Amino acid sequence: MELRTEIEIEAPPERVWEVLTNFAAFQEWNPFITEARGELRSGAQLSITIALPEGSEQTFRPKVVRVDPAQELRWRGTLGAAWIFSGEHFFSLEALDEGRRTRLVHGEDFSGILVKFLGPTLTRTARGFVLMNQSTKRRCEGRS
Repeated sequence: MELRTEIEIEAPPERVWEVLTNFAAFQEWNPFITEARGELRSGAQLSITIALPEGSEQTFRPKVVRVDPAQELRWRGTLGAAWIFSGEHFFSLEALDEGRRTRLVHGEDFSGILVKFLGPTLTRTARGFVLMNQSTKRRCEGRS
């Protein structure tokens, strides 16, 4: 199952990438990923704390799958074995208007037997993605 959200930002992809990868500043502006630590290189392990709307904070330790500056960032986490539960979180940046604007595609691909039991949690997760997208837009456009 895939959750996918999109937003257009009045800033070049390089600026959006800078905001999305400056983990140290997340506590200042990010309502969904409230803390992120780790090195952005394939295979590195991150520590990601999320705050679900109307939910509690949870910390995950996913591995970085892809780092393509100003284009794509992906990390994958599992709960037990991948067949039980796995999620691959992604940020994809598409340059618009000759690089003056960016389409941010933000989502996660979920798999495993537990997915069918997570309906309400996935709904809150999708709302968290939208809140983060809106905050990313404000931050990149200098409005936060």
